[in-house]
Amino acid sequence: MIDAAQELVFVYGTLRQGEANYGFLRGAKYLGMHRTERRYTMHDIGAYPAIVEGGVTAVVGEVYAVDRKTLARLDRLEDYPEEYSRGRVKTPFGWAWIYVYHGSPRDGAVIVSGDWCDRK
Repeated sequence: MIDAAQELVFVYGTLRQGEANYGFLRGAKYLGMHRTERRYTMHDIGAYPAIVEGGVTAVVGEVYAVDRKTLARLDRLEDYPEEYSRGRVKTPFGWAWIYVYHGSPRDGAVIVSGDWCDRK
């Protein structure tokens, strides 16, 4: 059960366990893994992934319960609302925020599996 003051967030790139920005989720409650519906395309644009809507890929990630202060830190990291927008994705834990890239990252290789960890 999550606290009423918390939000759910679905992370799929550098915020996942073992990745470069996982520290931003310090103190957050890990709820579990999730694979979205097949409606995105994931691009490797260098240091981080970008997902865009309108594709046929299910994105693999983790769901966390975060407080509003942590969500605000994540918004700054993701350059919301300039580089990324926030949408909602249905998970087994409830509706969660997901960061979706603005624009079209044409230069980034597509990660067909939808799993950022497969890029290596």
